[in-house]
Amino acid sequence: MKFTPLAIPDVFLIEPKVFGDARGFFLESFKQDSFNAATGTSYEFIQDNHSRSSKGVLRGLHYQLPPHAQGKLVRVTSGAVFDVAVDIRRSSSTFGQWVGAELTAENHHQLWIPPGFAHGFLVLSDTADFVYKTTAYYAPESDRGLLWNDVDIGIAWPSLDVAFSLSEKDQKQPTFKLAEMFD
Repeated sequence: MKFTPLAIPDVFLIEPKVFGDARGFFLESFKQDSFNAATGTSYEFIQDNHSRSSKGVLRGLHYQLPPHAQGKLVRVTSGAVFDVAVDIRRSSSTFGQWVGAELTAENHHQLWIPPGFAHGFLVLSDTADFVYKTTAYYAPESDRGLLWNDVDIGIAWPSLDVAFSLSEKDQKQPTFKLAEMFD
């Protein structure tokens, strides 16, 4: 696996080695010792989630506050998404900055989003299956979010030929200036 830190160095783009032939392919989607060595962390993943969404669905920007802060290792097993992480750690030199990457079933890329980041994605293909590991269980009392199109964050979401579709909850998230953050 190749681990590449993005513009926010705590967020990694992960490219597995894919072995393929006329029969199909094989890849290791996760290997704990390689992950720990590359990220300099020792997180334990305790929950796996899977969502399917249609083109134009935008999920996010979501995060959980301590003591239930979640790191996420995300990937796409069918389709394509534009995946985003926003640094919400007040003590960070990259506080308020965002990074994004296109994750597809074809490129097999993954994104490591550590605790202290808001996360969201936009579905680019007709449908997409989004699979991710978390370092903490879902805790509704710690669940928070940011407004997906907040001008203070300025995420450059890709243009699509369909309108974006968001949950009622995601349409009403607070702006960056009003949201609860990490210290």
